[in-house]
Amino acid sequence: MPTNFTVVPVEDGAKSDQDGGENNLNVREQEGLDFFPGAFSGDGNPQESSPFINSSDLDRGNLYDGKNMALFEEEMDSNPMVSSLLNKLANYTNLTQGVVEHEEAENNEGARKKEIKSPRMGTFIGVYLPCLQNILGVILFLRFTWIVGTAGILESFAIVFMCCSCTMLTAISMSAIATNGVVPAGGSYYMISRSLGPEFGGAVGLCFYLGTTFAGSMYILGTIEILLTYIVPNAAIFKGENGGESEAMLNNMRVYGTCCIILMALVVYVGVKYVNKLALVFLACVMLSIFAIYAGVIKSAFDPPDFPVCLLGNRILLSRNYDVCAKVVIEANETVTTKLWSLFCDSPSLNASCNEYFKMNNVTEIKGIPGLASGVITDNLWRDYGPQGMLVEKKGQPSISAPDSEFTSPYVSNDIATFFTLLVGIYFPSVTGIMAGSNRSGDLKDAQKSIPVGTIMAIATTSFIYMSCVILFGACIEGVVLRDKFGEAVSGNLVIGILSWPSPWVIVIGSFFSTCGAGLQSLTGAPRLLQAIARDGIVPFLQVFGHGKANGEPTWALLLTAGICEIGILIASLDLVAPILSMFFLMCYMFVNLACAVQTLLCTPNWRPRFKFYHWTLSFLGMSLCLALMFICSWYYALIAMLIAGCIYKYIEYRGAEKEWGDGIRGLSLNAARYALIRLEEAPPHTKNWRPQLMVLLNLDSEQNVKHARLLSFTTQLKAGKGLTIVGSVIEGTYMVKRPEAKQSEQNVKSAMAAEKTKGFCHVVVSSNLRDGFSHLIQSAGLGGMKHNTVLMAWPNLWKQQEDPISWRNFIETVRETTAAHQALLVAKNIDSFPSNQERFSNGTIDVWWIVHDGGLLMLLPFLLQQHKVWRKCKMRIFTVAQMVDNSIQMKKDLQMFLYHLRLNAEVEVVEMHESDISAFTYEKTLVMEQRSQMLKQMQLSRNEREREIQSITDGSRSSIRRKNHSNQSDGQDEIVIQLADKEEEAQLIHDRNTASHAAISKKVDAVPDRVHMTWTKEKFTAERNRNREPAGIGVRDLFNMKPEWESLNQSNVRRMHTAVKLNEVVVNKSQDAHLVLLNMPGPPKNKCGDENYMEFLEVLTEGLNRVLLVRGGGREVITIYS
Repeated sequence: MPTNFTVVPVEDGAKSDQDGGENNLNVREQEGLDFFPGAFSGDGNPQESSPFINSSDLDRGNLYDGKNMALFEEEMDSNPMVSSLLNKLANYTNLTQGVVEHEEAENNEGARKKEIKSPRMGTFIGVYLPCLQNILGVILFLRFTWIVGTAGILESFAIVFMCCSCTMLTAISMSAIATNGVVPAGGSYYMISRSLGPEFGGAVGLCFYLGTTFAGSMYILGTIEILLTYIVPNAAIFKGENGGESEAMLNNMRVYGTCCIILMALVVYVGVKYVNKLALVFLACVMLSIFAIYAGVIKSAFDPPDFPVCLLGNRILLSRNYDVCAKVVIEANETVTTKLWSLFCDSPSLNASCNEYFKMNNVTEIKGIPGLASGVITDNLWRDYGPQGMLVEKKGQPSISAPDSEFTSPYVSNDIATFFTLLVGIYFPSVTGIMAGSNRSGDLKDAQKSIPVGTIMAIATTSFIYMSCVILFGACIEGVVLRDKFGEAVSGNLVIGILSWPSPWVIVIGSFFSTCGAGLQSLTGAPRLLQAIARDGIVPFLQVFGHGKANGEPTWALLLTAGICEIGILIASLDLVAPILSMFFLMCYMFVNLACAVQTLLCTPNWRPRFKFYHWTLSFLGMSLCLALMFICSWYYALIAMLIAGCIYKYIEYRGAEKEWGDGIRGLSLNAARYALIRLEEAPPHTKNWRPQLMVLLNLDSEQNVKHARLLSFTTQLKAGKGLTIVGSVIEGTYMVKRPEAKQSEQNVKSAMAAEKTKGFCHVVVSSNLRDGFSHLIQSAGLGGMKHNTVLMAWPNLWKQQEDPISWRNFIETVRETTAAHQALLVAKNIDSFPSNQERFSNGTIDVWWIVHDGGLLMLLPFLLQQHKVWRKCKMRIFTVAQMVDNSIQMKKDLQMFLYHLRLNAEVEVVEMHESDISAFTYEKTLVMEQRSQMLKQMQLSRNEREREIQSITDGSRSSIRRKNHSNQSDGQDEIVIQLADKEEEAQLIHDRNTASHAAISKKVDAVPDRVHMTWTKEKFTAERNRNREPAGIGVRDLFNMKPEWESLNQSNVRRMHTAVKLNEVVVNKSQDAHLVLLNMPGPPKNKCGDENYMEFLEVLTEGLNRVLLVRGGGREVITIYS
């Protein structure tokens, strides 16, 4: 849709137009090209500088001149004016750091830089010809005729059509990606990495690098094959005898190939500018060879070349083994045997013993190139595959079969086993090279237009050349000659060369220089691709290859490339190397198609390619075709290539630098997450799928560091990376003021999570008080169906001390809110003594005290902990409490059966708790607790006044006890009185510093409870005296003197304290040595006036235990016996 822009001049009333113009000019001169001296990029890549926002401080003074834009003065610090932006865009360039720039940097003297020239290359020179040169290469000259003869015209056409369709579909996808913005150095690697992310980009980029490197090996092997087979055969070092020619040829390839790669690497190292200057010569050789082929085809229609081929029966003979295609010749009226006779007979005489097949079949001579009008095309339509060593035979030629003798067969035969998939793998490298245009996007006048047009036209041209050559070769050349891979039947000439005009040497010399130039270009381009990957920093061990000479030449990358090339040289067979590089190129093309399809389907706002003739179905078809061709070529090579790419992917994911490139995989993940969240919200999870999705509430110190890092360790051990984990914390204050602290706190929490290997999300909120902040986290954390169902927090160990920043009131309110939200609650007491992730328990137990059933979470948690290596060797023990009316034996059997159905391995023990009288210690604990509670309720004074009042109340209570002890006397009966120990330390008042509403607590007068009747005996007295908890001495007459104090106690509190004391005795007796104790957590009182007592109850309940996890269910079943 066209967009119209209108530029409106803004005049300054205080100054003249002339002054304004001069000021604007001065501003532009001061800004120059250094308006944005730093390279600000979204991915940290300095090659992707952007002229849009984030100007430097030095230039801010030039942005605002104090005249007309005062309204936008504050925005000027970060956002440039439109006039300045357009001025910078007009001078913005992003040239590829390539060979030309390296050579310019090498030739510069001092620090003075050359002025960057505007790119001037158009579509034909910049894209079309480079793609044409890269696509047409060694396979066309050395193997294409053999492919046509072996597969037949029909199957050869199918091979060419599949491969060309693959590259055409890839070119369409590549054009869409390349026209969606500037493509800097790296070409296809850049496109894939920025579209699919660093993991895919690095994996496919390295595969593309390996493909380019092995392509260099293939071109070098082709160069040596042309040299030793068709130009100077006598230069071979190793000579084969008695059928060892093939092995000797491989050794020659290895020796000459190694020398050639060393020479080419030296040329590239010394000066790649010579390679660039020779590129035009190499291109001319390719084009001249193509024209010579078509000229030869046209000439063969009326004047076929004279290249006779000798047949024995229907078998084609090696030309080097005979001088005349006949058994005998007549010389001076005498019949004389020929050299051919000597090959099949034991003597030159006419009555010699000869090979049976030689005796029974005639020798005939046919034209190797019968011409376009000969009708040979009908004989070449069908395939002729065969095993290694199968003789090349002419179809339709009369032949009498006979057993061969021990004589050496001087026939042309298959050097390798041939089949369709092999030919696909050998042919596919001949259609690669489509990325040449996109790699030069910075050198083009209009890359958005030139890349699609030039690339697609080059592919269309080469596809026409290949498809026409399939038909023309099949129509002009005899089938046996087509299947003669090395031209052994035509005097050692290149088969495609004998068809060309005016001379076979045109093709031989042209193909030699073409393959040599292609090898040099591979050794030039592959190191730069590796350098681009190394400089991105996504593969740590490759960073050394990002360095090079002072001018940027990738020296180390060139050395590695030459070493990998040498591996291909040592393979020494062009037919074996070609499928290897086919795998890597196909994988690269597959991910280019995938990148385009993903971007198109996601409809990301930044996806606006200028090339409009694309569709996601075409990209998907291209991707599928690439994957199919990989397995068609070689299924085991395909699996190896995928394994290599997969290993690189996982390595980058595990060790690579984190990059945010706006890639499509992230967008795909967001879409998938949105879809999954919508599905999750449709219904609550089934019990079988329930697992604790944790909200971990962390406390921070004054420096915003995590207080209890072991809470994160325990989270890791409990979750093992599964499910949802949200780590939350609260900072007191207002967001506008505390925003920097919140950001720093978030970074500190994330660092602690990384150190403890806790996988999850971090959420730090700023709130006016801690209570409201934690409430907001519990209510709003998560999204849709992906919300937490369990809250994990640490027990406030210093709740009795006023210095604790998290008061016990906030803790109790958090317990209430989790209960109201129907969420489970886990409270870890003595969290700092919990094991770290590096510790290992070799034995021990995890004890579960199952008092009440609240969903089965108590039994599920030990099972989850045992999945982690810290707790793996710990055994699980389950204790339950039986009352007087319960049958403990039957309870144990039922519990064992229940655990069996739950598939949990645990020891079961039923603990009997009989009814007992309330001890004096219980009354003492309750009295101290209620005295503290009354002090907190009645005092609304300042801190100093509260402390003085607390001290006076404490002293008054003690003096009252003493007066009663001295005034009361006993007569006629032995009375036992227990003297209260002076255990109570000075009470500390907990002050809520968050809000005034929390500090004001309403007073409530408790009703006087009923009298507590107790009967004391000597045995009970002795037991109470021997308790460790009462170190104070016991007076016989103090017991009943204290009775009036006990009578004033709240009976409900006495009963609860009695339960806590008795249950603590049992738990400590059974589980004192356990590594972890899990207990049911009682709920807080509904009446908030009893909050202080609730904390004391929990303290007494867990006293004497090392590691305790208090568990409170969320009100639903979390474990089931059903499958």
